[in-house]
Amino acid sequence: MASDSSQYLKRLPLVVGALGGTLLLLNRGLTPAISTSQSRSDALGIILSALLILTGLLWQQVQPKPPEVVELEGEEGFDLDESLPEPVKVELAWMSKLLLTNTATKSLLIWYDDRVIARRGILNNDEEMEEPGIIVDRVMDTEKAVYLVDLKLYPGRIEFNYLPKNIQGLICHPLPDLREDGEESRGALILAANAPRSYTKQDEAWIEAMAQKLAQNLDQHME
Repeated sequence: MASDSSQYLKRLPLVVGALGGTLLLLNRGLTPAISTSQSRSDALGIILSALLILTGLLWQQVQPKPPEVVELEGEEGFDLDESLPEPVKVELAWMSKLLLTNTATKSLLIWYDDRVIARRGILNNDEEMEEPGIIVDRVMDTEKAVYLVDLKLYPGRIEFNYLPKNIQGLICHPLPDLREDGEESRGALILAANAPRSYTKQDEAWIEAMAQKLAQNLDQHME
């Protein structure tokens, strides 16, 4: 409802300017004799109408329509690998809850040491992640996060079929191997959103910090 009101306010200068300009021209055309004072008033009115129209057009460009939010296909759930140490289970429960409540994340999955250790949020129970795809592999090899801002634009989205089918945006963040002899990431944190371009720079920085903390906890308890 608030979004609709905002859209109406953005269009108001455009509508008022166009209406005012039209009425001024109509009045000018229907007036048999034009006085000097009326000419000055009409000119001022046309200028004001043009400014209102220009303001309305600028508002439409400066304040674009927000991305469309969809309802993800799947069921709400929370799956944990029962073989995990208790401190790791507590860490995963705490961290996943924070990500789901404080970012645009609606579904998350954690891949670690060649298996899924946690899933939470809206889940796709028809497909399972059996091995990383090209994108997740690259994230772990390079230890650099990937943010797919609008997933429908990426042909590689098919590798994420173990997430809800209609996810709109996705962040894949490495879980680095922090041991002295570690060479590459042991896993990845995969976060999915229900709207494109939904993660801010602040969100990305916060997710990076959470991934680092999780990696430390996993390295400590899962040798």
